[in-house]
Amino acid sequence: MITKKSSVTKRKRGRLLLIPLFAITLVMTVLAGCSSNQTPSGSTATPGSSTPAPTVEADQSKDFVLRIGYGGSLCEAPLHMAYEKGYFEEEGLKVELTKLAPGTIFDAVTANQVDAGFSLLASLVQPLSNGLPVKITTGLHTGCDKVLAKKDSGITSPADFKGKKVGVPSMTSSPIIFTKRVLADNGIGVGVQNSEVEFVVYSTTDLPIALENGAVDAIAMNDPTATIAANEYDLNVVFDSALDAPYKDQYCCSAFVRENIVTDYPDIAAKYTRAMQKASAWVQENQDEAAKIQVDNKWVAGDAEVNAKVLKTFNYIPSVSGAYDAFGITAKQLQEVGMLDAGVDVDNLHKNSFTALDGIPEEYK
Repeated sequence: MITKKSSVTKRKRGRLLLIPLFAITLVMTVLAGCSSNQTPSGSTATPGSSTPAPTVEADQSKDFVLRIGYGGSLCEAPLHMAYEKGYFEEEGLKVELTKLAPGTIFDAVTANQVDAGFSLLASLVQPLSNGLPVKITTGLHTGCDKVLAKKDSGITSPADFKGKKVGVPSMTSSPIIFTKRVLADNGIGVGVQNSEVEFVVYSTTDLPIALENGAVDAIAMNDPTATIAANEYDLNVVFDSALDAPYKDQYCCSAFVRENIVTDYPDIAAKYTRAMQKASAWVQENQDEAAKIQVDNKWVAGDAEVNAKVLKTFNYIPSVSGAYDAFGITAKQLQEVGMLDAGVDVDNLHKNSFTALDGIPEEYK
């Protein structure tokens, strides 16, 4: 059973009650030698015997329905294809997909409305440090973020950002994290105490307009909206996490599950992770078809041809160690630029944010 929903719903799950068999033989010597045998409701006993038939250990996960949250972004292609291409069913996994408003998946996790999802690694670091109850299970792909500027702006390198304003979708989003990482790596101050760049928040749809009107000097966005904006407004791509070293080799997105799923239903967590890995590997070989399916079935908006070009800049070879390595690099840099509290034990956070599941390939091709 696979269901796809457009809003958050509460799900009631039946609980399986296991009742052991007891043989109760009552010898009633007082009441004229009458006797009777009683069997607990729901159990069975072997006829003509006082020894009950053995019970079969029930599979507690066979009726479990995994609640998966998604936001409808292009790079979620592995999640969309796991549904469309039957990889969840292939794993014997029952799922319920719920579309969430952008940026609300961690709230849904905290409210116990979803059990699993897909997220940018950079966006996971701070929530995990604050106790978000999830475990990362695998990396899925590289890419996602771009920084754009007008062609006549004179902004072509990190040094050109000194004293400039950069529009971002939020102060905790992946685009601002990517921008700060690039600038910090090139000696530009972006910390609270030494900022040489001003970051200003606009809605995603307003970012290109703010740049066009001169309210900001550059904008940082996720794809495909970044590519659409670059094409529509004839903008330069100053930084691209899918193409610029060393970021192009660092995984940006991952699959995660709630901690209680890892603890209570590790087989469910493994099935979800394998399905996502299989789907990601399929996307790597079929970007045109994946983009068409996403648009035709309304997983994402936009033009399938444009979206396919963006997908082709990402590396969709899933990797557990790829996610682990990228998380460690990003977490340390976030602490250095003041986006992660100085008191956080980054090494401990790094280790505790991941889980090892049985039967999960280190890299799936």
